Amino acid sequence: YRTTGSTGDGYRFAKELGHNVTKLYPALVPFNADGEICNRMQGLSLKNVKFTVCQNDKELYSDVGEMMFTHFGVTGPLVLTASSIVSGIMNNGKVTGVIDLKPALTEEQLDKRILKDFDENINKMFRNSLDKLLPKKLIPVVIELSKIEPDKKVNEITKEERIRLVRLIKNFSLVLSSTRGFNEAIITKGGIDLKDINPKNMESKVMPGLYFVGEVLDLDAFTGGFNLQIAWSTGYLAGHSIY
Repeated sequence: YRTTGSTGDGYRFAKELGHNVTKLYPALVPFNADGEICNRMQGLSLKNVKFTVCQNDKELYSDVGEMMFTHFGVTGPLVLTASSIVSGIMNNGKVTGVIDLKPALTEEQLDKRILKDFDENINKMFRNSLDKLLPKKLIPVVIELSKIEPDKKVNEITKEERIRLVRLIKNFSLVLSSTRGFNEAIITKGGIDLKDINPKNMESKVMPGLYFVGEVLDLDAFTGGFNLQIAWSTGYLAGHSIY
């Protein structure tokens, strides 16, 4: 966590003393995303959305919660957790983030909801008919990506166009180009191999009398205070073992 003044010397000390240090990655970190879409929606927070991360058509992570658009990409609890899974393999192929903006509704249910909104706004233009469905900042982007004419009357929108809109809302996709790196990462994934550490007292198996605790170990978890608990618990155990 470089903003605290850390230089990563703990990893260097461990290596020089004969310990195996696994590859290090930034984790619990925001993503950069390709294109201008995120920049146009910066500051927009989404709640109760489903965020899925895929690579080469393989699903790597999926959960429901909160996230936020920024000028560079995306952040928030869902994104930070996803980064801990994806960070180490981002160079192995294109990574895609897919947002289901209405995870509580099936495509069929969402289509019925949109039809209802259209019926209530039958003489309105398309661009003025989505206020009850989507956040204000999101509407112009969704309209553009739907390829439905903004000034088209809702009673003139075809079934094919409506289905396209439904699928866009259920599968709002972003290309995640990279993480924001160690300068913005909350934790470091990787570290001193746990095989070199006695879990009963945190003492080094390579050099008796030397103890390692906290983030310098190859031990990490998702958001929720778990990484703080790792630091406190291993520190407590080592301290009592030394005493």
